[in-house]
Amino acid sequence: MHNDRTITEARLKRVLEERIRPAVHPESVPLEVSVWHAPGEPVPVAEGLAAPRTPVAVGTEWGPAWGTSWFTVSGAVPDAWAGRTVEALLDLGFDENMTGFQCEGLVYRPDGSPVKGLNPRNQWVRIAERATGGEPVLLHIEAAANPVILDYRPFVPTELGDRETAGDAPRYRLTRMDLAVFDRTVWELVQDLDVLGQLMHELPVDSPRRWEILRAVERALDAVDLQDVGGTAERARERLADVLAAPAHASAHRISAVGHAHIDTAWLWPLRETVRKVARTTANMTALLEDEPDFVYAMSQAQQFAWIKEHRPEVYARVKKAVAEGRFVPVGGMWVESDTNMPGSEALARQFTHGKRFFLEEFGIETEEVWLPDSFGYSAALPQLVRLAGAKWFLTQKISWSQTNTFPHHTFWWEGLDGTRVFTHFPPIDTYNSQLSGRELAHATRNFREKGGATRSLAPTGWGDGGGGTTREMLARAKRLADLEGSAKVVFEKPSVFFEKAHAEYADAPVWAGELYLELHRATLTSQARTKQGNRRSEHLLREAELWAATAAVRTGAPYPYEALDRLWKTVLLHQFHDILPGTSIAWVHREAARTYAEVAAELESLIADALAALAGDGEATVVFNAAPHARGGVPALGAAASAEPSTAPATTVEPRAGGGFVLDNGLLTVVVDERGLLVSVHDRRAGRETLAPGAAGNLLQLHQDFPNMWDAWDVDRFYRNTVTDLTDVDTLELTDDAAVLIVRTFGSSRVEQRITLPRGERRVEVETEVDWHETEKFLKAAFPLDVHTDRVAAETQFGHLHRPTHTNTSWDAAKFEACAHRFVHVEEPGWGVALVDDSTYGYDVTRAARGGDGGGTTTTLRLSLLRAPRFPDPRTDQGVHRFRYALVPGAAVGDAVREGYRINLPERRVPGAADGVAPLVSVDDDAVVVSAVKLADDGSGDVVVRVYESLGGRASARLTAGFDVGEVAVCDLLERPVAAGSLSLSLRPFEIVTLRLSPSGA
Repeated sequence: MHNDRTITEARLKRVLEERIRPAVHPESVPLEVSVWHAPGEPVPVAEGLAAPRTPVAVGTEWGPAWGTSWFTVSGAVPDAWAGRTVEALLDLGFDENMTGFQCEGLVYRPDGSPVKGLNPRNQWVRIAERATGGEPVLLHIEAAANPVILDYRPFVPTELGDRETAGDAPRYRLTRMDLAVFDRTVWELVQDLDVLGQLMHELPVDSPRRWEILRAVERALDAVDLQDVGGTAERARERLADVLAAPAHASAHRISAVGHAHIDTAWLWPLRETVRKVARTTANMTALLEDEPDFVYAMSQAQQFAWIKEHRPEVYARVKKAVAEGRFVPVGGMWVESDTNMPGSEALARQFTHGKRFFLEEFGIETEEVWLPDSFGYSAALPQLVRLAGAKWFLTQKISWSQTNTFPHHTFWWEGLDGTRVFTHFPPIDTYNSQLSGRELAHATRNFREKGGATRSLAPTGWGDGGGGTTREMLARAKRLADLEGSAKVVFEKPSVFFEKAHAEYADAPVWAGELYLELHRATLTSQARTKQGNRRSEHLLREAELWAATAAVRTGAPYPYEALDRLWKTVLLHQFHDILPGTSIAWVHREAARTYAEVAAELESLIADALAALAGDGEATVVFNAAPHARGGVPALGAAASAEPSTAPATTVEPRAGGGFVLDNGLLTVVVDERGLLVSVHDRRAGRETLAPGAAGNLLQLHQDFPNMWDAWDVDRFYRNTVTDLTDVDTLELTDDAAVLIVRTFGSSRVEQRITLPRGERRVEVETEVDWHETEKFLKAAFPLDVHTDRVAAETQFGHLHRPTHTNTSWDAAKFEACAHRFVHVEEPGWGVALVDDSTYGYDVTRAARGGDGGGTTTTLRLSLLRAPRFPDPRTDQGVHRFRYALVPGAAVGDAVREGYRINLPERRVPGAADGVAPLVSVDDDAVVVSAVKLADDGSGDVVVRVYESLGGRASARLTAGFDVGEVAVCDLLERPVAAGSLSLSLRPFEIVTLRLSPSGA
């Protein structure tokens, strides 16, 4: 037989696109269109519906960036269409390749009830299944002119990312507003040919099945009269029936499709637009559920459900009905799909507390799976938190984006810091926006790494980010692919059903221990410093507000601010979304975040002030409060004293240094600042050793060119290290009145001012840095070359720390050239170590170098990442003034690093009052056991909830002492539900988290 394969394939492509697809809607008439352009921000639906309209024609330009236009379309069904299926085709000016990243619309009936969303791949609205001639048509469209930020030429700086700079030029042009006949038979033929054509291209050329499909397609095309597609479509379908009926192989891979629409809670649009994206998508999906009995749709992020409830109650009613039917499935159990690297311990725990509680209270559903497809790496603390939240499955997708190493598993047990394991799936389809295309399914089958041990994987299916979710075309593919030779078997089902089946067949899956480090998007640890500082400050203020409010409630009967704390926590959790906290959203998002964090801080400071005033009483004496989990200066941890004990340590001396600079000495450390304003010696007098490497300088600010190959705000590529400028020129070097060494430098268009101090009686060199930053595409770091030989560092993460290599032995080690730490990074040799602690940064890097010469030795250089200046998606990222505090702590063990990390983030508070002191509500007799939260139970019972964790990575036995009479003690989960009887005597494994609920006696 002659090989005419390519000719037939080309024929299929042209006939399908140019003749058969257009025949799905063979007849159409134009609708009349009118419009009202809302001034400023979006208006309530009732106002938009009632606003006066002006007639417009197809072809009219509309929509300045971020504007909203209310269109009305009207007409009547032609008499000749009586009894036929009729749809409205509404094209706002869509580009089908920009699904979710451009204009969108929500269609309403005249009574204001929503119908469905409009998107590039979903432009139809069903008018009638069997129309009546003359039937009137009247629809309203709330159209959002969201500008395209990430265009065909990506990562180009743009001012479109903020309403204040986007301009007033129209962005779109009405393309089609028609009433049309829908030919179901032709549509089904399109789906047949679409599925078979895609499958055919994925089969080997020498496969008999490929040629069977090819010949069947050829016969079907022969059966189509191109001048009468509708009249011959059924005949063409008959020619395809046999190849569509051929069953899949018994060993075919099984794919559980889950309807999904990954919606970034903010990204290339502001939060307010996400509210509308969610409403459009859920309106679409509830409508599709009504039409398709086999369809199952899953949606994560409790915040997004809460938005629909608040802003679109009529849509929410449809959602609740579908949830009750078991087909609209809440998943994830978190308030948002948060970043998991940077949120603090309690914040990550509260993501589960607030998320799971919402689903329980609203739907009576205990979500069992954690759904985080798109976060930029996954903390080693997560497995324990997942289990403590009452969940047992974990799903991610983003690891497929790693640049260097291919992750070895798709279904596996993930083991966290403390040894807790959670059954995890990483879909081999490598997308969380699957279309169930032939290429995707073939890739999933080939890519699946568990062959021979497992047979199934999951495919989140649908257009995301406001693209409308799952489409009727995707469901048609799934029906044809349920049991089709040459393809994986596809079935729509709940994520929990998939996980139950996957676990049952692969209970002995391999184990991955430690964090799931994403070998990409490392710059998210530094971009948008104000957002990160706002998060860190908010987390610690929330800790204080809960602690002092609970203490005041128990000690004085002061009212506990349940509602305010709940609301403030949810605000902070919202801003931990994986495109807000990482600094990868448009300028509008981060401008709003800065304002929100300021409002959160002001309200929390007020709550704290009220609680402290109640505890301190009326008086003029000073009462010192310590919210840190460690005592200091005579002030107990989590309590207060009438005054801090005066230090008996020698006062710090500061003397001029020959040749310029200063020498600081407090009897514990001798610190030399040279004429360049750099640390050239930090001598630990107790240990008799130098902290800094010979000939090296610490607190060295270094500036790198920073222009990654793509994903500007997200990425820093290894080659940034190839060029570096050491900032050693000094404008000012002087001693201040309070014995601080002041250094001022200017570089480029920027200015930096630093204060170096050596506190009395402390082994800690403190650095306060203020940068007036006006660079672009630069990366600023603070370097500390240490005379320490070690093959690993300890970096704080939630509820503990993890070790990362200082070497680059393997490609896995080398890929971790920028990583995350919370309050400290620690390096040590046996018996002596150094900690670098900070109050607001997250990114760091570590390198090691062998020293030449007679002395030999190894230099381990720790560098804090301070600032970046990417231009996409925010062209003015981080311009302006920033302040950082960090400290070098020589001679520090890990416990010292933990203590100093809390100290720098939780400074003491001094308030006027009469109290001799305030006894802590709880205390622990082992510093290895850290109290992470003290609060009243969320249920309003008056019970005190205490969360502790083992912080050093070892076993700990400790006694918790309550400063009030305790009746019952219960061990709880993260939702404060008792799971076992508890005791005030604790025995913790390494990094174990324990939550106790203490019921006051007599309560």
